[in-house]
Order: sequence, then C-alpha cells, then structure tokens
Amino acid sequence: MIDPTLLQGRGMTSQRTRDRLAARLRDEGITDPRVLEVMRTVPRHIFVDEALASRSYDDTALPIGHGQTISQPYIVARMTELLTEQGLPERVLEIGTGSGYQAAVLAQLGVQVYTIERIKALSEQARERFRALKLWNIRARYGDGSNGWPQYAPYDGIVLTAAPEAVPQALFEQLAPGGRMVAPVGDANRQELVIFERADEGIVRRVDSEVSFVPMLGGEQ
Repeated sequence: MIDPTLLQGRGMTSQRTRDRLAARLRDEGITDPRVLEVMRTVPRHIFVDEALASRSYDDTALPIGHGQTISQPYIVARMTELLTEQGLPERVLEIGTGSGYQAAVLAQLGVQVYTIERIKALSEQARERFRALKLWNIRARYGDGSNGWPQYAPYDGIVLTAAPEAVPQALFEQLAPGGRMVAPVGDANRQELVIFERADEGIVRRVDSEVSFVPMLGGEQ
C-alpha cells in the first residue's frame, strides 16, 4: 500500500523539482505542451525504490529490480511525443509495464492504456501504483507481451519499453489502420528508436534516434 502523503513529494521529490525537470526536457527539445505538463505532474518518485527517490527527477534511467530499469524522463517524454504527435490515440497497447511510469504518463493524457508485463512482481507493483494514482484508464495484466493483447485489438498506438531485435509480427497485426507504433529495435550493440505507421501501402518505417534499452524477452517470470 502506497502512503498517499508520498504522492505530493518533498525536498528532492517536490513539485519544484518536477517543474525543473519539465524545464530541462523543454531545453532538450520536447515541445508538446501536453507532454511537458504530464511529465511535470506525474510523480516519478513513486515508480522507483524509496532509496532512489532523491534521484527520481534526474534525467537518467534507474534500476527497478529484476534486471530492469525505468527509462530516463527524456526518453519517456520523447516516445510519448512521437506516439501523440498526430493526435491523441484513444487506445494504446504497452509492451513492458516495468515500473508503470510510461503507462501512467499516457493515462494522465487521457489515453486508455492496455499494458503487459512478463515479470509478475513488477506487474503487481505497477498495479498498486496505478490504484494509488487513481488511474482507472489503465488495464494491466501479467504475461508474455510478444503476442500482444488480441482481446482488445486493434490499437491506435503501440509502445514498446524493451528492445526486440525485430518487432513480433503479432504486434503489427494488432495496429489499427492509421495507427502508430514506437519501439526501440536492435541488439546489444546498436538500437534505434523506430516509428512504424500502418498506411494504405503497408507499414511505413522511420528512425528517430539511437537509444539503449533492456532487451525484449519472451515468456513469463
């Protein structure tokens, strides 16, 4: 159970610290005011271990256990901006709930989020955070995300928070016409943040930038 008083933050987790993060993201090139506002308001410190809370608004990835990390705020903001730059998608599938931070950012924008996590402990922790934040527009489940979540397909947007060497075909099949997928793709030596769009002529691909993510794995843990 998350103590409600922790949501407000204090000291290095205070609203002033969050304001500075949003200003830094703006300086780094994030321009969408909706994204900047949600990055300012979502309390990132509750998505990390209490021992790391004082670093939660640094623009850096942090460990969350089980060999996983919470992405640096810039990457979360950039992926959100790419996913929403042609308009706010109604329904987004997230592969890799992790700490729950990316899902919370999308949900705070008003998106209906469906998120899957293969590590049971992380999935349970994320659900507790969603409840504490009263984010009722997130539907989360424990399972292998490489097969997507066909029950609620198609999705206007899909976001991957771990990097496959190649995006599973099942995920492309669950992307709605006109929909957009944002995913890190590659191996341990080189990864790129790629935007895929389902157009009339098929899947259109473009690269945004080089990135570094944990690898996407199948199965459950």
